[in-house]
Amino acid sequence: MPLNHLLLALAVVFVWGTNFVVIRWGLNGLPPFLFATLRFAFSALPWLLFIPRPTAPWRKLAAFGVLLGVGQFGLLFLAMQGNISPGLASLVVQTQVFFTIGLSLVLLKERVRGFQVLGLLLALAGLAVIALHLNAAVVTLLGLALVLSAAFFWACANLVVKSLGPVNMLHFMVWSSAFAVPPLLLISLFTEGAPAISAALRHAGPGVWASVLWQALGNTLFGYGVWNWLLARHPAATVAPLALLVPVFGMGASALSLGEALPAWKLGAGALVLGGLAVIVLWPRLTHPRRAAPDPL
Repeated sequence: MPLNHLLLALAVVFVWGTNFVVIRWGLNGLPPFLFATLRFAFSALPWLLFIPRPTAPWRKLAAFGVLLGVGQFGLLFLAMQGNISPGLASLVVQTQVFFTIGLSLVLLKERVRGFQVLGLLLALAGLAVIALHLNAAVVTLLGLALVLSAAFFWACANLVVKSLGPVNMLHFMVWSSAFAVPPLLLISLFTEGAPAISAALRHAGPGVWASVLWQALGNTLFGYGVWNWLLARHPAATVAPLALLVPVFGMGASALSLGEALPAWKLGAGALVLGGLAVIVLWPRLTHPRRAAPDPL
């Protein structure tokens, strides 16, 4: 990979990792489901007017939009409103890899392999360390459950992507985002209420709106657009492992920007979860480099 392409990949991973701090800033001014509604609204509009519809069935666009919008980001934003720190959220949500493997095993009849079991056990050990340190200041049981649920729905969205075949992922993200907006708005109206929504929109400052736009433009259009541009030009085995840096940037940014403490137990939990992810991603590429299949996630 040329240096300029490597720097682009690192820029995407940096955006995805530090985005958890940006989410925390946005939640200071917006309730979680309203925040998610705006995030997907600006991911879809006005880009729908310029970007052609991808070669994907409408039902899969809708399914992906709802799973990612309501299931992943709705629950993630809800969890991060006082139930889990941004750094830990960036780490725990990566368990989507293991949920994806489990769902593929059950629904697609894929075969589980020994290195996948090893990776899962390492990650479970990391989650157990986190569970032993539940407290209101860092992570609550509710927060851990919500982020694990968000990871599960992310994995469900991954299965939708796996069923698509070749598709322009940037186009797919823009069009599927439109399907996330109606259910998120209804949930926001039902759980947060019209008065709270109106008040939040009236009092939202430039920093809050910048957080919303960063979700839509930086995280979605730049992140997915550049990442898939790189995947089209380099082997997935070269690009995909760089995503392991997302929790590293997430925990580092949270420590630097929000003063999130990084005690030994948290670093140990991070090492176990990232170690499990590394086994899943890197083992087949190191042991059978010519047979390693491209990572669809």
